[in-house]
Amino acid sequence: MQMTQDIYSVSRLNSELHQVLKGSFPLLWVEGEISNLSMPRSGHWYFSVKDAYAQMRCAVFRHKRHWLRLTPRDGMQVLVRARVALYEPRGDCQLVVEHIEEAGTGQLQHAFEALKQKLQAEGLFDQTKKKPLPEYPGRIGVITSLSAAALRDVLQILARRYPLAQIVIYPGGVQGDQAPAELRAALTTALQRAEVEVLILTRGGGSLEDLAAFNDEALARLIAGAEIPVVSAVGHEIDFTIADFVADRRAPTPSAAAELVSPEQKNLTQQFARLSHKLSASVQRRLKARKQLLQQLNRRLERAHPGILFRQHQQRLEKQQHYLMQYWLWRMDKARQRLHVARQRLQARRPSEWIKQTRELLSQLAQRLQTVMENRLRAQQAQLQANVGELQALSPLATLQRGYSIVQSADQRRVVRSVDDVAMDETLMIRLKQGQLDVKVVRKWGESTLTGC
Repeated sequence: MQMTQDIYSVSRLNSELHQVLKGSFPLLWVEGEISNLSMPRSGHWYFSVKDAYAQMRCAVFRHKRHWLRLTPRDGMQVLVRARVALYEPRGDCQLVVEHIEEAGTGQLQHAFEALKQKLQAEGLFDQTKKKPLPEYPGRIGVITSLSAAALRDVLQILARRYPLAQIVIYPGGVQGDQAPAELRAALTTALQRAEVEVLILTRGGGSLEDLAAFNDEALARLIAGAEIPVVSAVGHEIDFTIADFVADRRAPTPSAAAELVSPEQKNLTQQFARLSHKLSASVQRRLKARKQLLQQLNRRLERAHPGILFRQHQQRLEKQQHYLMQYWLWRMDKARQRLHVARQRLQARRPSEWIKQTRELLSQLAQRLQTVMENRLRAQQAQLQANVGELQALSPLATLQRGYSIVQSADQRRVVRSVDDVAMDETLMIRLKQGQLDVKVVRKWGESTLTGC
């Protein structure tokens, strides 16, 4: 029976290799020197990262390039955060880069990742423990530097969107060696005073060194334990700090944080209008209900008239007929819908597709059966050879090969082991290596006689 071979096309092989690489490697960091940098008009960047022994192609696609704060150049030592992929048309392995930074920031990045894993293991990032933000906060606290551009952005957004709220600023450094202690002190002051309903911890974008104050472990634990909801808005959208993970909410920019904690003034006006309309409608409904009650009381005085009772019963009958007609129309519509769904399911379960899948399964099973049969046959052949070897080792013919003989009775039914097994004048057969002898017993010696000899 001829087995069907599964022959790969080049495109299929490259596609499956791409999926294997994509699923085998997580987003990883690679350090190396940039070489062969190319910046074509398409907007993509292409280059290689290399060390003393190897190199790897890299690609930065246009939509990712706009988020990078670093422009690469040949000879630059960098850290790239990338995914391993296969460029299928050429079968080339490459790194699809999402972030680039100079290699000198590597130690800070490793420290950041280590602290992130530690705090996450302790449950400080648990979303179920995050506090909800107040819908209409009366006081909003802002923790940042008084000279920060982020503070101006936050105040402008809050003044435009939600001028009803009072803003309390808790100043603290956002960059430098003293920044972590100053941020902790500002947050502690805000928590002790408990005069605001939500806090914004913010600063503008910068390098990993610039944002180091917001990766402070003591600050992170203080944020996680705060009784007031904290919104972290540090850097730009692509920047992440430890404060972002432990805060109750993370905003991609300072302006977004201001929008997150404040309702839009226009929306408030619209909501007040809706509530006013709802109140007016409620009053109208109550008045209408009172009017209907009066009408019902008037109608009760008229119900004793037979003509009125007859018209009421006639109206109820007409209403029941209408409801019955609507009901059957609804049933027919439901039946049409079920028929449509059944047709779609029937089309989805085409016999040709099932036959194709079954043929593929039978082909796979046939290949597996042939493999199992071949393995069983080889195993049995090996066992047979071992048994033949053991049989040859135990065969009396092997004894004859070494120069010994075998004495049997004339009818070959028994082997003679002692002089007591034969009688005088009995004919015996002696089997030799080559041929046999027929002899007659003319004399017997016992074991004692042979010993005496």
